[in-house]
Amino acid sequence: MIVGLGEWGLQYLSIEEHCRIAKEMGFRYLELGIGGDYPGRIQRNISLRQIGDLITTMQDYGIKAPFFALDSDFTLEDPEALRKMKLQVTHDIQLAVRFGATHIRLFAGFELASNMTEERWIRMMQAFAEMNELCCAHGMVISIETHGRITKKNDGFIQEHTTTTEWNCLQRLLRELPPDVGFNFDPGNLKTVAEGRPLTDYAQLLGNRINYCHIKDWRQVDDYWVACAPGDDDLDYNALLKEVTFQGVYLIEYEQTNDVVEGIGRSLTYLRSVRPNLRME
Repeated sequence: MIVGLGEWGLQYLSIEEHCRIAKEMGFRYLELGIGGDYPGRIQRNISLRQIGDLITTMQDYGIKAPFFALDSDFTLEDPEALRKMKLQVTHDIQLAVRFGATHIRLFAGFELASNMTEERWIRMMQAFAEMNELCCAHGMVISIETHGRITKKNDGFIQEHTTTTEWNCLQRLLRELPPDVGFNFDPGNLKTVAEGRPLTDYAQLLGNRINYCHIKDWRQVDDYWVACAPGDDDLDYNALLKEVTFQGVYLIEYEQTNDVVEGIGRSLTYLRSVRPNLRME
């Protein structure tokens, strides 16, 4: 098992800080993000010179970053909003190409699965077909994250089903997406909406379509969920990983920003306890 470092919890630190932390902790692989007003994400108006400087920085730290997390929502109801979203994602994919990306993490969208009309479903699938054609032209693959709709509550989130977490929708996605479109299997996200269904069922359903994986957990507090490290709660990665055929880099995604380095460390300690042959390069 090879592990790398996801980007979300590092969003308020510079990308050079991502590289420094990764190197000090022994990681070789990083996930980078595009968009949003965060110092730890690549800005969409980045210059060619700045791109070159970032690539040089990663090389100086001995870090590879083939995994790119992009923001997307193809479940938007308004056709004009969806058109603008596709233009944004197209731009971001082309930007990721300049960094030598191999995997593009996308979201299907955040509309509730129960609100998806057939018209919206068809438009979502067409958007993925267009993005997949662009990615294939550059030798990259899409990884759709299993992610629910989140609503902020206290220090956590209420989580609800979207097309990438609801069981029947996931089955339909697998049938109707281009066969080379894969999934970012995020067991922590699925745990929050699984409603008693074993996470091994999701692993078996997605099977060889898993081409990306985030490793984290969520802890339930009343009716909402707080993100935490694997090992902080009850997600049994030892049992789950036995059902996952994915052989690529698993990315630790510790989401809390106030103790992100400590949280990454706890994640590593736990993963080493269940996978003694864990490697980081």
